[in-house]
Amino acid sequence: MNNVSNDAAYDSELMFKTGEVKVNKKETLYGLVQCTRDIVGDTCRSCLDSALKDLNGCCRSRTGGSVLSRNCNVRFQIYKFYNVMNSPLIYPESKTGSKWSFGMIIAVVCAAVLVVALVAVSGFVYTRWKKRKQKAEERSQTILLYELASPKEVIITQEGELVTAQEFPFLDIATIRVATDDFSDSNKLGQGGFGTVYKGVLANGKEVAIKRLSRKSWQGLEELKNEVILIAKLQHRNLVRLLGCGIEGDEKLLIYELMPNKSLDFFIFDPEKRSQIDWKTWFDIITGISRGLLYLHEDSRLKIIHRDLKPSNVLLDQDMVAKISDFGMARIFCENQNAANTKRVVGTYGYMAPEYAMEGLFSVKSDVFSFGVIMLEILSGKKNSGFYQTKLAQTLLAYAWGLWKEGKELELMDPCLLESCSIPEIRRCIHVGLLCVQEDPTDRPTMSDVVVVLGSDTISLSPPKRPAFSVGRMITNYQSSIIDPSINQMTMSNISAR
Repeated sequence: MNNVSNDAAYDSELMFKTGEVKVNKKETLYGLVQCTRDIVGDTCRSCLDSALKDLNGCCRSRTGGSVLSRNCNVRFQIYKFYNVMNSPLIYPESKTGSKWSFGMIIAVVCAAVLVVALVAVSGFVYTRWKKRKQKAEERSQTILLYELASPKEVIITQEGELVTAQEFPFLDIATIRVATDDFSDSNKLGQGGFGTVYKGVLANGKEVAIKRLSRKSWQGLEELKNEVILIAKLQHRNLVRLLGCGIEGDEKLLIYELMPNKSLDFFIFDPEKRSQIDWKTWFDIITGISRGLLYLHEDSRLKIIHRDLKPSNVLLDQDMVAKISDFGMARIFCENQNAANTKRVVGTYGYMAPEYAMEGLFSVKSDVFSFGVIMLEILSGKKNSGFYQTKLAQTLLAYAWGLWKEGKELELMDPCLLESCSIPEIRRCIHVGLLCVQEDPTDRPTMSDVVVVLGSDTISLSPPKRPAFSVGRMITNYQSSIIDPSINQMTMSNISAR
């Protein structure tokens, strides 16, 4: 104990030392001394000497003993009570001079090799799985489009690519790239929630609008399915025509007829453009939208709910004929189905019916509500959402309702239309618009009723009730479509959680 005390005090930076001595052939005595490192060597040695005297005085047993003081401690036992290899304060005194045994080195090397092997195998398995999944997805997309087109009319190359169909053409990606100058920014018409729209010129000189859906996007693929299933099988003067599509790997593209006069919101909310359109043209646009919705709800082979009807999704051709577009959010109903519920509410606030925005319940009456909002916006030249900025009312619907109750409904009209309009026709349109935005869906007319009423001035109408204001009050930060309104705005859905 004297020897290790001397080493701890003067030869160890840690002021800590252990040692052992053979007592006889069967017994070994183990000792440990330690000083706090805030004292110098002489003080340490003095403290240890004092502790050893106490130890000698109190612990004459040969089995062991210990003394603890404020600055040092000593202990001895006839068994090894300390672990030299695991203590960060002890330098092992081994006859071999090494703290790493050969077995430990072998164990560490083996563990490292095993980890590297596991990482390599995992990476290989993941890569193979990812490639198989990608091929399966590409094949499922190809099979989907093959089934949607007329199978007897589809030409398939040896590589399995879909080339064309008499009823619904498939364009290869190379052709589309040439048509858009490899999706040049100069041909970019705008960008929406599901992708980007480009202007393209086909080999025959025909101008088209090409919607490039988001790459590796679940929404993009779902919208592609909807567009192909619905528009390819629907033909109506007031629906935009889908001319074809292209799919290759991550590329998903839809080709539409180009609408030279852009979208409806470009004219409704631009005072200069709006002043160039007379009442007859506006009325034709209103009736065109109503006929397009009537076809979707009642006259087509499928009963379809659009779910995202708004001015940016109504396109205008060279003759200002209204054509409904963007069927990515549309849903098909069974023949006897009247309503459905969804947990994923999609659309644009300000045009969404209250039962759909709040409860996810949608029906043909949801589209009727959206149509009513568009009618009132056309008549007034003002947006429903964000109408609070005018300080006239919380929403356009509330403003129109207040004027109607006071018999001042003509004040809703844009003054530039009053010069060219028929006053009875204007009153009827305001009346129909308010009926379409009733809070209770059962109080709203069907689109067949709307078409009949707009085409006749002799049918009497029931008085409107207070319209739904709640959806309008929910909007405090309304922003219009992010796409330039001067293009085919076919992917403008603003998806919002309930």
